Amino acid sequence: MVESIARARHIRVTPQKARRVVDLIRGKQALEALAILKFAPQGASEPVYKAVASAIANARVKADNDNEYLDERDLYVSTVFVDEGATLKRFRPRAQGRAGRINKRTSHITVVVSTPAVDAVEQEAAN
Repeated sequence: MVESIARARHIRVTPQKARRVVDLIRGKQALEALAILKFAPQGASEPVYKAVASAIANARVKADNDNEYLDERDLYVSTVFVDEGATLKRFRPRAQGRAGRINKRTSHITVVVSTPAVDAVEQEAAN
């Protein structure tokens, strides 16, 4: 079983918006997830797409290093989540000399792709 991780850190998109995109691909085949993200209209889909593509490439490199066979069509998105990164705090002038704070939030996107476990494949074949 090949498992690889890709992390995109300090992405300038709010975690709430990124989680909407991440929920679209959780548990899907990796190549299908790329197709979904390619045509998703949300702005957060581009960094998530890059993270999934990086995880697939990492799996390919890891399999080559271990001399294992890897078919990219077998990979699926086993885990994907978005954590909150550092918040950039900016100030904007408001009425009567006050200042209003603007929070520019960032995200850490983590994608784990893996091949199905051998036991799971054997159980599916038995059914």
